[in-house]
Amino acid sequence: MEEKAVTSQLDLESTVKDILGTIERDREREIVSRRFGLFDRRETLEQIGELLGITRERVRQLEKAVVTRLKAAAKADLPHIKDVESVLNDHLKQLGKVARTSEVAKRLGDEASKLDQSRVAFLAHLAPSIAVIEDNDHFFHSIGQAAEHSEDAIRKRVAEIISAIEKIGQPTDINTISKEVGNKDTNHVQALAGISKNVASLHDRWGLVKWPMVNPKNIRDKIYVILHDIKKPLHFSEIADAIKKSEFKRKDVTTQAIHNELIKDSRFVLIGRGIYALREWGYKRGTVADVIAEVLKKEGAPLHRDEIVRRVLKSRQVKETTILLNLQGKPQFKRVAKATYTLAE
Repeated sequence: MEEKAVTSQLDLESTVKDILGTIERDREREIVSRRFGLFDRRETLEQIGELLGITRERVRQLEKAVVTRLKAAAKADLPHIKDVESVLNDHLKQLGKVARTSEVAKRLGDEASKLDQSRVAFLAHLAPSIAVIEDNDHFFHSIGQAAEHSEDAIRKRVAEIISAIEKIGQPTDINTISKEVGNKDTNHVQALAGISKNVASLHDRWGLVKWPMVNPKNIRDKIYVILHDIKKPLHFSEIADAIKKSEFKRKDVTTQAIHNELIKDSRFVLIGRGIYALREWGYKRGTVADVIAEVLKKEGAPLHRDEIVRRVLKSRQVKETTILLNLQGKPQFKRVAKATYTLAE
């Protein structure tokens, strides 16, 4: 049975202010506010130390001490913390038990601003029933249900998913990955994969972030993904339009740039006036005359012009008259009977 959408909400700003209000000393309150970026951008230990006239090490010590006290209070009487836990757990349940903090912030804030994300991260850091994954080279800042898994367990499960994807060796669907890791809860597997910076997805395909089919970075790879997914030849202007309408990052490329990349990359074959296909579909580069020659060579015997036209049109989107003009006007073709041609010696 499908679960209802979460409606649980928090007034992030007032909740944060009430919790900060339990910190008696102004300096300590200032340190926590600035380190977590609760009302402005996050600041470094050095920046805060310069502002307050203390060393970066002293800032670190005070921050750690205050956060430790707040966590201890969260188990007893910290304002709103029970509501915070309830709301965060409700949303995480809908999102697959773990999610990027930015994704949770989208559900709690009006605009999912950086402030919203910082406030959610701060509140999650204090909530006993929430596990927190800090942002680093391998993970987006994320939170998960501690009842389901600890921070270490989340990292371990993500590592298992990455190993499974490497074993599969190519982009695949989340169901296949779930089977490989032995987890029937595909929503949970997808949620875990979504917090890793080493995994990417595109059009329901999942794979390593270095794979172009799930994370195309340059124009040529984006062209390839468009043709691969649409599964038919396109004019270069149609490819440009498809890229502009896609989910790709940095998709504001010019039609001329698209055309230039199509010409350079051997994966793409010109099969008509401005129309390109993928080489892997069986198309070969060359002029119409080259294709005619290939058809006759493969047949090994003379062919009627209508049959030649039919076969050439399988690999080139050109007018029939263009094929006939090549057939009749090129010296490498010889007519041996009425409307029947072979290769000249």
